[in-house]
Amino acid sequence: MRKLWLVTVNTYLRQVKSWSFLILVLSPFVMIGLSFGIGWISANSASSGDQIAVVSNQPALRAAYLKTTSKADVKQSITTVAEAKQAQKTEKIQGYLVLTGGQQLKAVYHGSQALSSTRKAKLTTFLTNMQTQQNVAQAKLTKRQVVTLQQQPVVQQRVTSSLGLKKTAKMASFWILVFMVYMILTTYSSITAQEIASEKGTKIMEIIFSSTTALKYFLGKIFGVLLMIVTQLVVYVLGGWASLTAAQHFSATREMYHTYHGLINQVVGNLMSINLVFLFVGVILYTVLAAFCGALVAKPEDSSKAGYLAVYLSMIAFFATFPFQSNADALFVRIMSYIPFFSSYFMPMRIINGTATTLQISVSMLILLATLLGMTWYIGRIYGGLMLQTDDGSFWKRLRRGLAN
Repeated sequence: MRKLWLVTVNTYLRQVKSWSFLILVLSPFVMIGLSFGIGWISANSASSGDQIAVVSNQPALRAAYLKTTSKADVKQSITTVAEAKQAQKTEKIQGYLVLTGGQQLKAVYHGSQALSSTRKAKLTTFLTNMQTQQNVAQAKLTKRQVVTLQQQPVVQQRVTSSLGLKKTAKMASFWILVFMVYMILTTYSSITAQEIASEKGTKIMEIIFSSTTALKYFLGKIFGVLLMIVTQLVVYVLGGWASLTAAQHFSATREMYHTYHGLINQVVGNLMSINLVFLFVGVILYTVLAAFCGALVAKPEDSSKAGYLAVYLSMIAFFATFPFQSNADALFVRIMSYIPFFSSYFMPMRIINGTATTLQISVSMLILLATLLGMTWYIGRIYGGLMLQTDDGSFWKRLRRGLAN
C-alpha cells in the first residue's frame, strides 16, 4: 500500500506543480474576468458618449423630466444651449434636448443621429402626462371629472414564468454540463496517455516492476490523475461559489444577479447533483482507457498520439448529444444512457430534463461503475506486459496482443 500511494503522490505532485496545470485550472476564471472587465469598461465608455443634455426655459419642467430618466443617460451638469452645443461639438454628448414650457409643451432634439426608440418613447410619455396635468389644471375640472378622465384601459398578461424559467435552466445546464464533461475528459485523457506512454520501454520500468506489482503501479498512476481531477473540480466549485457571492454584492452585477437568481439557482442545482457523480466516474473511465492507449504505443516518442482513441471517443459522445438537447426522451438517448463511455453525457441530459427515474439512474450508474472496475482490474493485470513490450508492429497488432495477455 505504501508503494501505491508513493506512486500516486509522485504523479499528482509532478503534474500539479507544472505551469500547464495551473493555466488549465485558472484559465476559465481569467477568461470570465477579462470578458466581464472588457464588457464593463466598454459599456461605461459607450454610455458616456451616448449621453444627452437637457435644457429648458422652465427649471421645474427640466427637473421633472430628469426624475424619469437614468443618471447615466443625461449629462446633468449641462444646463444651457451654449454648453450643450460645445459638448456636442467635442463629442462629449450625443445631442441635446430643448424642452419649452407654455400652454403647449414642446420638445426639440438636436443631435448627430435620431433618438433611440426607448428614449423617444419615454420622452413622449413624459410630455403626454405633463400636458394632460396642465390641461386639467387650466380646465378647472372637478375632482370627479379628473378621476373620470384619468381612467385607463386595462391590459393583462398571464404568463407562466416558471415554465419558461425551467426550460431556460434546463438548456443552460445541458450546455454547461456537456462542455465540462468534454473539456475535462479531453484534457485528462491526453495527460494520462502521455504520462503512461512517456515511460514505455524504458529501463526504469523493469526496475520498478521488480520492486512492486504492475497493478499497484498502474493504480498509483490512475489515482494520481484522479487527485488532479478532484483538485480542479474543487477549485471550480469554490471559485463558482465565490463568484456568485461576489456578484450579489458587487455594484456592477448586483442588479443582474437579483434579476436572474432564480435561473442561476436552478442551473447550480442541476450541476451540483448526481450529474456531478456521472461526470466524475465518466472521467475516470476515460482516464483508464487513455492509460491503456498510452501503454500500447511503440515508443515514448509516440506519447503525443497516445490519447487519440479516448479523445475521439469522447468527441463522438459529445457531438452525439447535440440533436437531442430538446428531445431527451428519445429512444436513442434512453439506450445510450446505459452504455459506458456515453452514459456520462446522456444520463445527465435525461436527469436535467426529468425523463429518468431513480431506478434507471441507479442501473446506469451501476453499469458505469462495473465497467470501470472491470477495465481497471483487467488493464492493471496486463499492464506490466504492455509497458515492457517494445516491438514496432502496428497499433492494432499491439492492441490484439495486449487484449490476449
